[in-house]
Amino acid sequence: MATILIIEDNFDVRENIQELLQLYGYEAQTAEDGKAGVKMAKEIQPDLIICDIMMPGLDGYGVLQILSQQPETSIIPFIFLTAKSENSDIRKGMNLGADDYITKPFDESVLLQAVKVRLEKNEKFRKIAQTTHADSWQKIVETAKGLDKLKELGEGAIIRTYQKKEIIFQQDDRPIYLYQILKGRVKIFQTNNDGKEMTTTLLTVGDYFGYEALLKNDNQADSAETLEESEIRLIPREEFLSLIYSEKEVSSTFIKLMSNDIVEREKHLLELAYNTVRKRVADALVKLYDKYAKTNDAKFKISISRDDLASIVGTSTESAIRMLSEFKSAGFIDIKGSEITIIEVEKLRKAPY
Repeated sequence: MATILIIEDNFDVRENIQELLQLYGYEAQTAEDGKAGVKMAKEIQPDLIICDIMMPGLDGYGVLQILSQQPETSIIPFIFLTAKSENSDIRKGMNLGADDYITKPFDESVLLQAVKVRLEKNEKFRKIAQTTHADSWQKIVETAKGLDKLKELGEGAIIRTYQKKEIIFQQDDRPIYLYQILKGRVKIFQTNNDGKEMTTTLLTVGDYFGYEALLKNDNQADSAETLEESEIRLIPREEFLSLIYSEKEVSSTFIKLMSNDIVEREKHLLELAYNTVRKRVADALVKLYDKYAKTNDAKFKISISRDDLASIVGTSTESAIRMLSEFKSAGFIDIKGSEITIIEVEKLRKAPY
C-alpha cells in the first residue's frame, strides 16, 4: 500500500483529501503546515507528497526546496495542490522540481489520476534502481579507483600559488593543464561581448577544473579566477589524457563530472530567467554557504567583492548591493567591508520571491 503525505493548513481540505485517498486504498498521513510536513516526510519517507503552497511559516515552495536537498527525500514525487493558478506560479513550482501542479478547486478524478501516474512512474524507477544496484555499486567503486589514480598522477605535478583575484586561465585559451585546488577558492565565469561577467561555478579544495576543454580538444569556454589566495595543482595535458585513454575508471569519473556540470549550468540559467533579483541574491548567498561553510559553522563569514557576487547573481553591482542591504536590515546577514556574515541561512533559503 502506497503512503501519501498531505501537507495542508486548511483542516477541511486536508481531511477531505485524506478521506478520498483512503477510500481508494492509499495510506494517507497529514501535516498541518510546512514545518510539520518537512519533519514528517523525513520520518515516514512517503511514496508521494501532496502539498499546498500558501501556508503560514514555511510555504510549499520552501517545503519542496528543503526536501529536494535531502538525499532521503529528494526523489519523492511532489504534487502542488493550490489556489495559486497564475502561469508564473505554475512555472515557479515546476522549476523548483515539482512533478505536477493542480489548482483548487480541483476535480477528484484529476487528483486521483495524478497520484496514480506519479506512483506508477516512481515504482518503475525503484525497480530499475533495484535491478541495477550491483552495477551502480561497481560504478561507484570504479569512480573511487579513478580518483585514486588521479591522486597518484598529481604527486608529480606542478604546484603553484595564485594571489587573490588572479586569472588562472582565460576564455579561448588553449588548454595545457588539468587543475585541482589544494587550498583556496576559485570561480569559473564567462564574459559576454560587452565585457559583463557571469559566474557559472564555484569551486573549493579538492575540486578539479579545466577538464572539459582537454577532453573536447577545444579552447577554454570559460575563465577561471581565484576568490582568495590559492594553491593549485597543475597536471600536464599529456599526462592527464594518457591516463584518460588507458584507465576507464578515470574517463568514467570525468564524464560524470561533465554531466553534473551541464545539469548545474542549466539549473543556473533557469534561475536567472525566472527568479527575481531578490531571490537570486538570496540563492547566491545560500550557494556560498553550502559550498564553503563547515558543518559546525553557526555563522559563516566570507570575503567576496560585490562585483563577484553580482557576477554569480547575474545582475548589476548596484542591485546586488541593494539586496544585501535589505537582508542586513532583516537580520539575515551582517556586512563589514567586503566580508559578509551569514546569520540566518534558513531564512535566506525561504526568502520571499
